[in-house]
Amino acid sequence: MGGAKKKSMAQMEKTQVGSDKKEEPAQPKKGKTKTVAEKRPRGLQAPEIGDPKFLGEVQKMGAITPFSLANQFNLRLSVAKDLLEELEKRKLITLVGGNARIRIYHPAAA
Repeated sequence: MGGAKKKSMAQMEKTQVGSDKKEEPAQPKKGKTKTVAEKRPRGLQAPEIGDPKFLGEVQKMGAITPFSLANQFNLRLSVAKDLLEELEKRKLITLVGGNARIRIYHPAAA
């Protein structure tokens, strides 16, 4: 009873042209070279919390989210979340806002 609607002549022609193009071998385009970004594996090891260099970088950040910390220190997101929780326990950062999915922190006043 149901089924696909009959295509118009223009639609059938477009389909035919599209399938013909797929059969032809692809020719490399001149002038356009694609640069592929090198993927770096994310680290599982968090930097030491007592490291002055790490603490200095965290204090410079305005708003601290798990994503920003993971990007800056090349960490996995789960490791960054754990690190932020530990920093909050040590009163080095304070929770500003967020919800169950994301937390936003701010460096604590020194």
